[in-house]
Amino acid sequence: MKFSNALAREIWDGKYRFKPDDGRRSDKTVDDMIERVSRAVAEAEAPKLRQKWAGRFAEALADFRFIPGGRILAGAGTERRVTLFNCFVMGTIPDSLDGIFAHLGEAAKTMQQGGGVGMDFSTIRPKGSLVVGVASDASGPLSFMDCWDSMCRTVMSAGQRRGAMMGCMHISHPDIEEFIDAKHDRTRLRNFNLSVLVSDAFMQCLAEKGDWPLVFDDKVHRTVAATDLWERLMCSTYDTAEPGVIFVDRVNQQNNLEYCETISASNPCGEQMLPPYGACLLGSINLAALVEGHFTDGAQIEDKALVSLVTTAVRFLDNVIDISLFPLPQQEAEAKAKRRIGLGITGLADALLFCGKTYGSDEAADLTRHWLGLIKRAAYRASAALAEEKGRFPDYAKKILKQPGLDALDAKTRNQIKEHGLRNGCLTSIAPTGTTSLLAGNVSSGIEPVFAYSYNRRILNRDGSAREEKVEDYAMQKWRDLRGDEIPPPDLFVSAQDLAPSDHLKMLAAAQQLIDSSISKTINCPEDIDFESFADVYVDGYRLGCKGMTTYRPNAITGAVLSVDSAENTPETAEKPAEEARLTPLAPREDRLTGATYKLKWPHSAHAVYITINDLVENGKERPFEIFINSKNMEHYAWTLGLTRMISAVFRRGGDVAFVHEELKAVFDPGGGSWIQGRYVPSLLAAIGSIIERHMQGADHVTVASVSATDAFVRQDQKVSVAEIPESERPTLCCKQCGSLSIVRKEGCDSCLDCGYSKCG
Repeated sequence: MKFSNALAREIWDGKYRFKPDDGRRSDKTVDDMIERVSRAVAEAEAPKLRQKWAGRFAEALADFRFIPGGRILAGAGTERRVTLFNCFVMGTIPDSLDGIFAHLGEAAKTMQQGGGVGMDFSTIRPKGSLVVGVASDASGPLSFMDCWDSMCRTVMSAGQRRGAMMGCMHISHPDIEEFIDAKHDRTRLRNFNLSVLVSDAFMQCLAEKGDWPLVFDDKVHRTVAATDLWERLMCSTYDTAEPGVIFVDRVNQQNNLEYCETISASNPCGEQMLPPYGACLLGSINLAALVEGHFTDGAQIEDKALVSLVTTAVRFLDNVIDISLFPLPQQEAEAKAKRRIGLGITGLADALLFCGKTYGSDEAADLTRHWLGLIKRAAYRASAALAEEKGRFPDYAKKILKQPGLDALDAKTRNQIKEHGLRNGCLTSIAPTGTTSLLAGNVSSGIEPVFAYSYNRRILNRDGSAREEKVEDYAMQKWRDLRGDEIPPPDLFVSAQDLAPSDHLKMLAAAQQLIDSSISKTINCPEDIDFESFADVYVDGYRLGCKGMTTYRPNAITGAVLSVDSAENTPETAEKPAEEARLTPLAPREDRLTGATYKLKWPHSAHAVYITINDLVENGKERPFEIFINSKNMEHYAWTLGLTRMISAVFRRGGDVAFVHEELKAVFDPGGGSWIQGRYVPSLLAAIGSIIERHMQGADHVTVASVSATDAFVRQDQKVSVAEIPESERPTLCCKQCGSLSIVRKEGCDSCLDCGYSKCG
């Protein structure tokens, strides 16, 4: 099997290709990866059936028709000590210091093995509450969320990436206003997605414009006008794209397993609402790969082929439960008691294009319901057949047939379940497929519309130079293959920027009717949408039966480098972005500079560190121009050399450079800091930052008002390295892997168009 473009091959090579260093066989081709994964998953079968099912699984994975979650592709068959589950919801956090930090440790262990985590922080007492045992005031849940955020920055997930987290809080918690406003501080909770748990009672109170009590431990702390609280929530998501909402009562009412669990949190991307220690196991049917007769009147997905693929995919995911490792025993017990899986779709927008249906139209919604209806029925029949063959999930009860998700099934499927039970408690959800959709040839992601049909991806070469490579959407590639230079019809090839919020909601609601769990979907809104038009988006979603959603509006806070107007993004007028904007050049060095040298004795080092800072005089005032860091301790050589070059480059560009010492002072050493002159310094880097600060305060340094950071992000033809902008002024969406500003928000998840990084894996 060949890759359709260079980006897909790079994604495979960087994230999913097995390259052991112990002499074991590596993945030389993508077919090797498919064979490795298929054989590993077939190990859950009886020995005499393993070869048969390994072959069936390989057929399903061929041509990326079925795409398991990235954890499965990267980890299955490698013998690495990692989980094959994408995400988890952690246990209920107790309202005690010991309990809180015990759960923090559980989250760290989970992320270390590759799992994202979701938590409900509503169980922690509000800020200012009395802590009886020590006669002090509680710091509140947001302060402990800061601890989780710091931990996430430190713990590397499965040796490759930082972990993802979802933080939830009930709308009745006394600290809900602080929670809603948290992302206005751009340096806080950067590793969290945030969602408010909204109850039916609140929505009723909102409709009646009543007063809403903020309660903890059955005590009413105060009341607020429901309309004021809701406006606060909408203002925040209008400005920062967070928090999202989870209609938590609806989630529980429509949960297949409502009889044996209560849900109060979701995984980081919101498609899996899970109970304490619940696990999220994902895979997607690639609808775009199943369409026959592209762009013809007879274009379709053959029902029989779709049903067959779903049947195999359900068995595949069920097997993964048995072969996967789990970070915690509680997670394993929960996963195996209910055997929950999350079979979803990707490539929906491209499949609709192939069939001549415009995303957001009534026809597209109807076709989506048809496909998802087939998937749902086939999944339940497959699970019932597995229950007959291998046994029901342990927490199965006959009352499951009375749950809303099963009540609407056809009579034949219900009778099959009545007779044999089910192997899996929940079967379907629609997850983000940012990276795996790129792997499959840049098919449209999940149920999202196409974000951009064509864009230029910036690639760094090994010698440090850069090149640009054109990347096209999968459907656009097919159009050009079949129609050559014929202009695609603009009323069919719509993008995320062309659609009204109501179009997004229509597709989300159509899909939610047929999905057990939930859907990761971003309601993209144009930058110039007025607040009045935006303010009802979540209310409209509630009325349409959605379980949760998030929004994204490009602006100065969220970032807008890749937000293009529809006129520039239509297929017939799309142009390559203009040449990258030139950054401020480095100022030339004069023959002689004056400065100062500081001696730093770091207790953990046998040799002193010497920091020299030279200044340049401009307009009669001094400003730092370059820095040198030297020590006899060669342990520090590489990073001190790199640090001096980077800081000197920042100094030589000029402007407000105060952020340099602020960033350095915030660095902590996991091995511990030191006491210096009666003050605790968290790291050697922090100590260097303090010296830079002291130097700048000791001289009459000029502070030039920096250009607004947002000015560098609003135009499509400007690409500015995030390294040149203070963190407090950076847009929320910048790539944590490559530092690029080429981040888009889809499916409630951040994805980089340059390197393929996805926050959600």
